[in-house]
Amino acid sequence: MALKDKTVEKLQGELKGLKMINGALIGVLIFLFIVCIYGIVTKEDNSTFRALIVVPLALSAIIPLNYGNMKKIKKELELRK
Repeated sequence: MALKDKTVEKLQGELKGLKMINGALIGVLIFLFIVCIYGIVTKEDNSTFRALIVVPLALSAIIPLNYGNMKKIKKELELRK
């Protein structure tokens, strides 16, 4: 469904949901990255942490996509005012 076909309330709800999801994603990725760095620095057998550090780096690509969607929704809401 295109943004033009959605109601203002639905767009505002979607924007709020994207903000919450993006915030939670950033928090979890930062936590996982810190745990991986801690494991690499402190553990003698750090092969698991070295392999696991790829996960937050790869999933961080979702964040700019979410910001792009949020920007589109904000622009659509501004056009409707």
